[in-house]
Amino acid sequence: MRLPQHAPSLQKALAQLASERMAPVLAQASPLPAGKYLHWDELRRRPAPDGLTHDEWWAAVTLSRVSLFQPLPLLDKQGEPFVFATPSPVAIDLHHIDRDAAGHIRTATGVPLHEDSQRYLISSLIEEAITSSQLEGASTTRTVAAAMLRSGRRPRDLSERMIFNNYVAMEHLRALRDVKLTPGHVLDLHRMLTEETLADPDDAGRYRRDDEVRVVDVRDGTPLHVPPAHAELPGRMQRLCDFANADETAQPFVHPVLRAILLHFMIGYDHPFADGNGRTARALFYWSMARSGYWLMEYTSISHILRQAPARYMRAYLHTETDKNDTTYFLLHQLRTIRQAIAALHAYVARKTREQRETERLLTASPELRGRFNHRQIALLNHALRHAGEAYRVDAHQRSHGVVYQTARRDLLDLEELGLLEKARQGNAFLFFAPADLRERLAGLAGKPA
Repeated sequence: MRLPQHAPSLQKALAQLASERMAPVLAQASPLPAGKYLHWDELRRRPAPDGLTHDEWWAAVTLSRVSLFQPLPLLDKQGEPFVFATPSPVAIDLHHIDRDAAGHIRTATGVPLHEDSQRYLISSLIEEAITSSQLEGASTTRTVAAAMLRSGRRPRDLSERMIFNNYVAMEHLRALRDVKLTPGHVLDLHRMLTEETLADPDDAGRYRRDDEVRVVDVRDGTPLHVPPAHAELPGRMQRLCDFANADETAQPFVHPVLRAILLHFMIGYDHPFADGNGRTARALFYWSMARSGYWLMEYTSISHILRQAPARYMRAYLHTETDKNDTTYFLLHQLRTIRQAIAALHAYVARKTREQRETERLLTASPELRGRFNHRQIALLNHALRHAGEAYRVDAHQRSHGVVYQTARRDLLDLEELGLLEKARQGNAFLFFAPADLRERLAGLAGKPA
């Protein structure tokens, strides 16, 4: 990755301005040059306004932004505060997230998602566990990993262990949403995330013990970031926990969504652990969002979005570090990520609703079958129609729908008795397979020609 050019300081920008140039420069003062929150490294590559040099244009931008900056109680390596601003793109994103992350998404059963949530929650937890781990090197395919988590099978290799740990940690965080964060909680979380995945097992759940850690571009080894000294980490973590626990009376006021993003940012900046910092940062983001009442975020996967463009994720960090500790770059990147994750959830629920209604129409076409299947069986049949040959286990069906074992077993046996699943023994357990001609069998049961 090419490192962005450091932005000129305000003092340097002003020192280069002749007094007679001040008026035309101030006429271009805007925190959003070309309508965007551009970094100097981006601005210098664009055509400057007529009559201005790029240095003068940047001076105008910097002057307008400095008046918006609010200092945070979070410090860089030199003890200088990070700052943030809330220009209109930030305000617009926050408006949409406030509306969409607390609104109602209706499922195929017609009730809000949080009232019919178990299978959506399980799917999202699995997606976040997999993609968050893949961002840090896990290589297991999604199909294999999802099958492991749904069935409860123990992980077989390092990649599966990373994903399994992430899933367990995300479930654990749901129980902490109403407690104040402490450094001990963060260490416990890191231990859960990294158990049996580190070169030195003792590094799980403890701060790094040297200053050899560097953030580098995994593609070409380019050094990108040197974290603070390890001796500072306990104090910095306490400061971060105090920030995480602050309410709306703290000054400056930090919107809860921005607070969650900044918690994510600081774990990445401080890099307090030998490994697993990214997973810890993203998990704490979810904790903070849940603590502030953004219930819908439990059903989204930000890592799925980040994995599509990891270079943009890293560049948002670098833009902050190379321009006056301005975290607005990272805030804007993550706000867009959150909105994309929410939009993906809406699309997922809409797709599942359409599929389930199609299956329901097929299943209810016959008087003999009308009302024969419960919503769990319909969901399984809907999945099986798209995955011929898929194997289903009782314990996986139980976990997906949050029911007792006997209920899950009865669901599958009923479908097997109707010829809609095929049963085979594997060890001491039964597997249920979706037949390749499932749709034809359903049509036959419904009295329709195959």
